[in-house]
Amino acid sequence: MAAIQKAIRDALAAAHHVLVVTHIGPDGDALGSLTAVGQALKQLGKQVTLVCDDGSLSRFKYLSMSERIQTERDAVDYDLLFAVDCGDESRMGMAFATLPDPKPFVINVDHHITNTLFGDINFVDPEATSTTEILYSLFADLGVSLTTDVAMSLLTGLVTDTLGFRTAGVTARTMKIASDLIDVGADLSLATQQGLTMQPYATLQMWRVGFNKMRMESRLVWTSISKEELGTINYTSSSSAGLVNMLADVEEAVMGVVLMEMRDGSIRVGFRCRPPYSVSELALNLGGGGHPLAAGCTLDGPLAQAESLVVDMCKEVIRQQSVNGR
Repeated sequence: MAAIQKAIRDALAAAHHVLVVTHIGPDGDALGSLTAVGQALKQLGKQVTLVCDDGSLSRFKYLSMSERIQTERDAVDYDLLFAVDCGDESRMGMAFATLPDPKPFVINVDHHITNTLFGDINFVDPEATSTTEILYSLFADLGVSLTTDVAMSLLTGLVTDTLGFRTAGVTARTMKIASDLIDVGADLSLATQQGLTMQPYATLQMWRVGFNKMRMESRLVWTSISKEELGTINYTSSSSAGLVNMLADVEEAVMGVVLMEMRDGSIRVGFRCRPPYSVSELALNLGGGGHPLAAGCTLDGPLAQAESLVVDMCKEVIRQQSVNGR
């Protein structure tokens, strides 16, 4: 770990203009990590461009530098690409795909167990509960001042990715980091309210559609939502905004799945399960990735075909993992 941190220090020392990218369909950890790194690099005297293909979310506008998040990168030469919370290159979207060759040097900081180690430097810790938990340690090594704004970005990632410190994997260290962040002024109630509780009206409408179409078989609960249904309620996000978590919390089930058809016809799939079951390998086999308890992928349409494939594979995973004593 010390060697990786030194390599990151050396790469940053040689860089002037850094492109910082997080994943499409951002969540609180993605946006918290993006803005935290932006603030840290500013402290280190770097020119910074923050990019997420899908932009930011209005409920996270309290994060310092959130107003600087762009949906497209600038047409400039970057010395360095700093990727946060991205399991693979495709998760960076067009921000990475449209970069001319040769691509800039890449630092990859992430906590997904399925990370493909696509960076020139890979600071990947699957035991961390969030990418911001990793950044907390990295910032200390880089000599970044833990200001209230930096702490707020880091705490937002911790709170959202642990669902308020309720997920498997939360440790005493996680709580200690949260305590340190609160000590310097980060607002836990604000991060919890905005990151976990507050939802746009269109999200509740999307949940209604999903619940109305919900099905359960073989301890699997799933739903699928077409692009026409999303268009009717003007829902433009690629995320199920917690719907898949609620399906996985059904007492009689062990796994929840949401399939959402995007405007381009692709199908975004979210998987959730409860211990001791795992969905990370399932998502990986479908071209995606994530964590044992939370993962996702993108499939080609049509929706009905994708749904049939996913449901069959999920049932088989549940059967196999049950046979294996889970």
